Amino acid sequence: MSGLEQVRVTRYVTPLREGGSLPGIVEADDLGTYVCKFRGAGQGPRVLVAEVIVAGLARLLDIPTPDQVVLDLDPQIARYEADEEVQDLLNASAGLNLGIDFLPGSFGYDPTTEPDPALAGRVLWLDAFTANVDRSWRNPNLLVWRDTLQAIDHGASLYFHHSWPGGPGDPERFARQPYDVSEHVLRAYADSARAQDEQLAARLDDAALTAVLADVCDDWFEPAPGAETPDALRERYVAFLAARRDGGRPWLPPAGADA
Repeated sequence: MSGLEQVRVTRYVTPLREGGSLPGIVEADDLGTYVCKFRGAGQGPRVLVAEVIVAGLARLLDIPTPDQVVLDLDPQIARYEADEEVQDLLNASAGLNLGIDFLPGSFGYDPTTEPDPALAGRVLWLDAFTANVDRSWRNPNLLVWRDTLQAIDHGASLYFHHSWPGGPGDPERFARQPYDVSEHVLRAYADSARAQDEQLAARLDDAALTAVLADVCDDWFEPAPGAETPDALRERYVAFLAARRDGGRPWLPPAGADA
């Protein structure tokens, strides 16, 4: 089950070697072109879960982010790839993977430019809320497409779920966890993030969080102690995110963070 559209991969085009997980550009039977995040790569399907959740939250907060689909990958496609590393990845990722709309003509964000302050503040707020550790000046994970800032690559968020195989974790601990903005590419917009705090938090009520979790593919949930089913895992994510929202928000970027 997933609220995202499901399409079938028809061709693997080329790897994207900028990151460690080796995503690739693929074509699908809906005639779309996607950046495929593979379930068999890196830290496994939990990264795909984080990608879908944080993209869903971004949309609720009026932060542009590329559309997503579920990509059904037949491992037979690996037969046509000469690169053994790519072959291994495709074979390890048979089944349902995550597709992110490829934005032709987009280019990387230049930290010397000045984005819309309100949008930049929302991105910073979202990153603090989801504990995203990967939007630094070295790796902004921001694109500009048709004069619009697009937030991409959310897989380094929601670090708490990587500890779940060892136990259920503590939502309140996540709620209290501070957020380090010292290297964030948009830290200059901390005041904008704080000014929008109340209205942004209000958009992420329990119903909204539950709807976001409904978009995550059942196949990507890995059983954890006390949460062996997809629905139980969805409830656990909602509990952690709700605690982060309601816990006084000590993680908010401090005023004048770029001073």
